[in-house]
Amino acid sequence: MEIPKKISVRQQEIADDFLKEVDKNLSELVSGKTEKMLEIEDIAAALHVQPRHLSNTVKWVTGSSPCALFEEKILITAKRMLAENTMNIASIAMQLTYDPSNFTKFFKRYTGKTPKQFREDVFWKKTEHITI
Repeated sequence: MEIPKKISVRQQEIADDFLKEVDKNLSELVSGKTEKMLEIEDIAAALHVQPRHLSNTVKWVTGSSPCALFEEKILITAKRMLAENTMNIASIAMQLTYDPSNFTKFFKRYTGKTPKQFREDVFWKKTEHITI
């Protein structure tokens, strides 16, 4: 059975809107406009859909769960913040609503490195390109 085009367009729209809300929330966390990491229920309410429908739709459209997508975007944001080297790691963790030790565990689980090791690698890669 083929899914009617109208339904699949709406599902794509819901998934796209979910990703936009995640990006917006992370941007607001980084800029200091908010201190709250949104939950799936918060995003579902903003999109005027039920949380279960949002989760199922995002999974169907993207092949990944909303949590996995959110964690991927948090990781990208964390890497960018660590590479900029303007804040200490504990401050980055807290800005992303993590306890510093949980942030380190989260980061290492996905990258195989601690935030400190990642930052050091970025620093050494930058200095390798500088010739005297």
